[in-house]
Amino acid sequence: MKFIADAMLGRLAKWLRILGYDTVYIRNITDTELIRLSISECRMILTRDTRLIKKRGVKNYLFIIDDQFVAQLKQMVSELNISWPENTFSRCIICNERLFPLSKDAACNIVPEYVCNTEDIFGRCPGCHRIYWQGTHYKEMERILRELFG
Repeated sequence: MKFIADAMLGRLAKWLRILGYDTVYIRNITDTELIRLSISECRMILTRDTRLIKKRGVKNYLFIIDDQFVAQLKQMVSELNISWPENTFSRCIICNERLFPLSKDAACNIVPEYVCNTEDIFGRCPGCHRIYWQGTHYKEMERILRELFG
């Protein structure tokens, strides 16, 4: 399942990427372009815009009711019957690219010394070159996901 989120759903897009879902989010996208990308790339539109869903050509969409991201995720889990995905933490939360493994040796040339000394698993985004590891933010995200999926 692939998604495209409208301008009001940036945080939801980030969390869908954390879950491993291919989710396009372009902050300043027009409705016309959003619909075009949805159709051409077979993506479900996620929106809070009632005017958008009334436009011609909009068929594959989910209207997001709440403005809090946890409630938005709960709605998606419920309405789309999403279960805990196997590929969590596999996408860059910034640019949506799939992460590639990065050796500890290579990472230690880039990350702070403390991170190098305390972490063993690293990933790198081929798009923006951001480095990921399972630090304190990772544990908090896992906690939120456990609450979401039970």
